Amino acid sequence: MDRLDAMQCFVRIAERGSFVAVANELNVDRSVVTRQLAALEKSLGVKLLNRSTRRLGLTTEGAAYLERCRS
Repeated sequence: MDRLDAMQCFVRIAERGSFVAVANELNVDRSVVTRQLAALEKSLGVKLLNRSTRRLGLTTEGAAYLERCRS
């Protein structure tokens, strides 16, 4: 996993609120985006997003990490 790519992917997911939108934007399968986020979460040891079938939201750790990614 390229950490910078995974960070950029995370920022896009957080901004767009959708794995599918990011996958379409990057012209890759949704599974690629999902795996990148999972690998990033594993390397950081924290959950960045709360996911459900209808909703996607940042965890407290995810919000803090998003700010660090943006700076």
